[in-house]
Amino acid sequence: KHIRLDDSHFSNSPIDLPMELLFGKPPKMHRDVKSGKLPATDFSTADLDLAESINRVLALPSVASKNFLITIGDRTITGLVHRDQMVGPWQVPVADAAVTSTAYCGYVGEAMAMGERTPLALFDAAASGRMAIAESITNIASASIEKIGDIKLSANWMVAAGHGSEDQKLFATVYAVAMDLCPKLGICIPVGKDSMSMRTVWSEEGEEGMPAAQKSNTAPLYLIVSAFSPVDDIRKTLTPQLQTDKGNSSLLLVDLGRGKNRLGGSALAQVYSRMQGVVPDLDEPNDLLALFSFINECRNSELLLAYHDRSYGGLFVTLAEMAFAAHCGLVIQLQALGSKAAALDNLFAEELGAVIQIRQQHINSVMDLAEKHGLAACVNEVAQVNSEDTLQILCGDSELFSQSRVELQRQWSATSYHMQSIRDNSDCASEEYDVILDGKDPGLSVSLSFDLNEDISAPYINVDARPRVAVLREQGVNGQIEMGAVFDRARFDAIDVHMTDLISGRVSLDQFNALVACGGFSYGDVLGAGGGWAKTILFNAKLRAQFEAYFNNPDTLTLGVCNGCQMISLLQGLIPGADHWPNFVRNRSEQFEGRFSLVRVESTNSAFLQGMEDSRFPLAVAHGEGRAEFAAADDLEKLQSSNAIALRYVDSYGEKAERYPANPNGSLDAIAGIASKDGRVTIMMPHPERVFRASQNSWHPQDWSEDAPSMRMFRNARKWLG
Repeated sequence: KHIRLDDSHFSNSPIDLPMELLFGKPPKMHRDVKSGKLPATDFSTADLDLAESINRVLALPSVASKNFLITIGDRTITGLVHRDQMVGPWQVPVADAAVTSTAYCGYVGEAMAMGERTPLALFDAAASGRMAIAESITNIASASIEKIGDIKLSANWMVAAGHGSEDQKLFATVYAVAMDLCPKLGICIPVGKDSMSMRTVWSEEGEEGMPAAQKSNTAPLYLIVSAFSPVDDIRKTLTPQLQTDKGNSSLLLVDLGRGKNRLGGSALAQVYSRMQGVVPDLDEPNDLLALFSFINECRNSELLLAYHDRSYGGLFVTLAEMAFAAHCGLVIQLQALGSKAAALDNLFAEELGAVIQIRQQHINSVMDLAEKHGLAACVNEVAQVNSEDTLQILCGDSELFSQSRVELQRQWSATSYHMQSIRDNSDCASEEYDVILDGKDPGLSVSLSFDLNEDISAPYINVDARPRVAVLREQGVNGQIEMGAVFDRARFDAIDVHMTDLISGRVSLDQFNALVACGGFSYGDVLGAGGGWAKTILFNAKLRAQFEAYFNNPDTLTLGVCNGCQMISLLQGLIPGADHWPNFVRNRSEQFEGRFSLVRVESTNSAFLQGMEDSRFPLAVAHGEGRAEFAAADDLEKLQSSNAIALRYVDSYGEKAERYPANPNGSLDAIAGIASKDGRVTIMMPHPERVFRASQNSWHPQDWSEDAPSMRMFRNARKWLG
């Protein structure tokens, strides 16, 4: 209970004092704790139908797709995001952990993951705490972390203090986690918070002549664990997407439950309202340490093709999500796990563990490593990829279940669809839900008309000269850092310029060769997003004249992205050759759209897009008001005839996207970007500055190394300026 900081340079201890001096001597809190425990009962699956169980579990909110929540968030801001929730070319939300890069160069980063098993606390609070810790670790194990001790945890405790035996449960769980499990794992919990009032009580008036009834609502004890760790190479992050182009492969279950298959508190128990039963637990912490080391060694030996931890919904949901992410079928074989009678137990038990995909030629090598780490008895082959796009469950020669991947994915997505259809434009929700019906959908793809790795500007420029680009922002704009980074990478001198710099006269646009208006939430998006920003220019005579002079200078370039696109579109009266430009208004979905959308580069004079015509590749989208709307009925036709449409959204087949979500905002003619007649001004809703490196893309072809296609845009600008 003492804190000391030693300084080796000065050979002294600048901090050396007892902890009680920092915290004082607060009075100890005394609680009258009551103990209680529900009697353990058996959970029998003998009378449950497998097909009905699968459909019910897939629709349970804790298991089902969370797409309706994920796509309304900006998951690409900073341009440092490597791994978000969306996985693979079909952008299925099944990632185990979030991974970000620490900089715009190099590949070190950090990973974040969560774990929680709240339902278990109803029956065994200590087990729920251990399982939450363990789940956060099996999730974050998908990232390349050097050693388990690098992981730090944040613990959020929720409890209805003073109610029933909740205080005793809290004590038991804190002790199990902080005094027993974490020391054994070599992991600390340096931060956390608690909410001790998870119970509300109120009176409700009864019928005439009857006294008021006392009502209450109580949340059970629960622990939410967030895990954080440095990552040595973000490119080594594993995802649940099965690899279907690597030859014959097998899926192996690493079962830390060692065949116990305890079903208490599981998703299966919830959908049948049979919550009782023995709950899963981390019986042996060394098994978790072994799993972490085993996965790391397999990764470093390049033996793993895919990874997904077993959690809510059990083994079946784990395998199904891997199939959804890859748009493929599976043959699931349960014979190695037990008899036909135990099929539901094996498929839906939520014991700790993970499923890995490996090449069949590597099975012996993987099993040798499992033996080395003491896990050989835990590893069994459970599935193989099939070419029929169905999920088939066998036990020996007996077929227990078979259904198309499309139908199962629709069931898994139905809960999200219904939530989305109530909250947003219901037509958009239906269009997105119906995308799953296309079993042949190729997903995201890339077709380039240029060499991705060629630095087009290098042979033609004076490398010592760095044109100055004004990275312009207004109140609320938050995309200037990544914008500055990509221009810097393209050999510009990127200068952070706020609108107040221009208004006060500290900075003038005539000092710059290029101008970029950044994306973000200008004025909190409450003034028509970029509309308020544009008005600060249009209603200020000096600023208006300054921008008009800049736009008329034939030696300047301008780029507008997202809010910046919206803002510059409203300045079209100041821009030569910006006739018939649209304004950008609220998305057709009536919701913010965070997507990874396919675009096609059209043939225009845009200085930023030269040499990229007919190329198709994904770009990040993050906006609430990106739908192109025209003032006059014939403006669209005139814009088309002048070849001013620079970018269009396209669907998975490369065709102009008219439907949601391939067209994320509902723009007419799938407009994603526009150029002025001479090509010096280009505006677009997608964010090229957030995905200019391969590692910034949620999905990319495996042959990409460092650069992504949008990097060519900024090199084009550098070449144009000479």
